[in-house]
Amino acid sequence: MGEISTGTLVNDLAAALKLRGQMMATAESCTGGLIAGACTDVSGSSDWFERGFITYSNAAKHELIGVPMALIEQHGAVSEPVARAMAEGALAHSPAQFAVAVTGVAGPTGGSADKPVGTVWFGWATPDGVFTEHQRFDGDRAAVRQATVRHALAGLLQRLPKPNT
Repeated sequence: MGEISTGTLVNDLAAALKLRGQMMATAESCTGGLIAGACTDVSGSSDWFERGFITYSNAAKHELIGVPMALIEQHGAVSEPVARAMAEGALAHSPAQFAVAVTGVAGPTGGSADKPVGTVWFGWATPDGVFTEHQRFDGDRAAVRQATVRHALAGLLQRLPKPNT
């Protein structure tokens, strides 16, 4: 069975959010805006995509979406607590009902024994709470970033509550 394309995920997410009359936001580090870019590639995305924060630096994470510097210093930017705070911060700094956040090591440099290249933490903020997940993707920088985009979109789609029918 083949991998679901980014375009298909975006179209499915767009339909699900429009059906609910709800919006999403992104907080991106390692993808540098690729998730927001994939969403806004679709005509009419202003109906369901509210805003994106590119928080590549630690200062941007703190200044734009309120991630505490102490959290970054204690756990590192690529960590579960920071992914959670990024997702929460994207919701707190937008009128969106859903947010996805990603922070990771896309490579080829920057990896460590604890956080090798391809390590990505995800955060999804929803009305039902914040969910986090860790993944490790193989491949070069472009492959890691594209896999991150797909996983972020699929994870948000999966966490959308079922519509009342």
